[in-house]
Amino acid sequence: MGMTLTEKIIARHSGKTTVEPGESVWVDVDVLMTHDVCGPPSISIFREQFGEDARVWDKDKLVIIPDHYIFTEDKYANRNVDILRAFAADQDLPHFYDVGSEDYKGVCHIALPEEGFTRPGEVLFGTDSHTCTAGAFGQFATGIGNTDAAFIMGAGKLWVKVPETMRFVFYGDSMPPYLMAKDIILQIIGDIGVDGATYRTMEFAGPGISAMTMEDRMTLTNMVIEAGGKNGVVEPDIKTETYVRERTDKYFEPVFSDDDADYHSLYHYNLEDMVPMVAKPHSPDNKATAIELEGTELDRAYIGSCTGGKLSDFVAAAEIIEGNDLKVDTYVVPATTEIADGLETTMVNGKPLIDIFKDAGCKIGQASCAACLGGPSDTFGRLNNDEVCISTTNRNYPGRMGSKQSQVYLASPYTVAASAISGTITDPRAFIHQTVI
Repeated sequence: MGMTLTEKIIARHSGKTTVEPGESVWVDVDVLMTHDVCGPPSISIFREQFGEDARVWDKDKLVIIPDHYIFTEDKYANRNVDILRAFAADQDLPHFYDVGSEDYKGVCHIALPEEGFTRPGEVLFGTDSHTCTAGAFGQFATGIGNTDAAFIMGAGKLWVKVPETMRFVFYGDSMPPYLMAKDIILQIIGDIGVDGATYRTMEFAGPGISAMTMEDRMTLTNMVIEAGGKNGVVEPDIKTETYVRERTDKYFEPVFSDDDADYHSLYHYNLEDMVPMVAKPHSPDNKATAIELEGTELDRAYIGSCTGGKLSDFVAAAEIIEGNDLKVDTYVVPATTEIADGLETTMVNGKPLIDIFKDAGCKIGQASCAACLGGPSDTFGRLNNDEVCISTTNRNYPGRMGSKQSQVYLASPYTVAASAISGTITDPRAFIHQTVI
């Protein structure tokens, strides 16, 4: 019996020829990422366990990206960044993307691929549940806790149980013009539930996946944690190699699932049969079609986060917003500084994205996680009181984006943009040329 892509990566990094689901092995780590929320406690544990004068196992493999609570006057949040800054200086870390410096990046899960850290066939751990985003590049990538991160800082390895793999196969030569990857992953999570993939790999495959861009694939793998998944993964192809090679000259060796690999379960979808989806409050699996929720009153729209703040997400939103007035407050927050620059240079109908958003009255935030994780009271775009928001973010439990009395609907950038124009949840097909509901 052959192995899945995830099993092959774990086997290679544990020095074994084969591994099986349920088996536990020591895995060598290629990249460890942490940020301003979990970095300070991880550093504290590292020093407690390895000594005040201990050095990290490999400073070229540790990446520190402050991104969550950074543009704030909150003294505790500021202190966290100070701790990272001091640790990076003490350890002489080359991959610290400090706030306020020319190196600052933004959201870690998008910054990692931009900076060439998401290489096929490698192992990446991060102190954030959405580290699974990097699986879009054929990498074993998953979130870990502070204690595990501290151990990796000192030892460069981690004890890992091999997950079973669920395989999701998609058919279709291209994405329908009204469909986005966010719709697809909301459909899947709605089908299997928020615990449907608990400690399993979600592997995405088929011609429908091959037709997707790298940013589409990142959206899929980003939200596998919302189904309880250990990691998400897509087999690397020429698109993967092109993207990675443009960003790093480091050696990597892709791996692929065997034809006779054993899967926990198989799911099949046809892109042509899928429609715009929405996750209702207060869970990502509380699914409905956008058209089923049409007319639901809104107070706010939000376009941003590691899930919905990539350049292609803003292009999609701008295609619908351009030339229209908005009926609700709409927030635009690029995930990274590179994407923020892209808002200035990328055109839709001959206009820069940033001009389209500003002309429509959108509020533009600095590259960061911003309101996606709520944060201090002065966080940009933080929800207040009982506001109802439609958002391109990834979670909608009470208080996720601020007030526990607020309600958050999750949707694609197309649907969020259409809804911002209408002031109510709206199926985006009504705004897409030559598309009839």
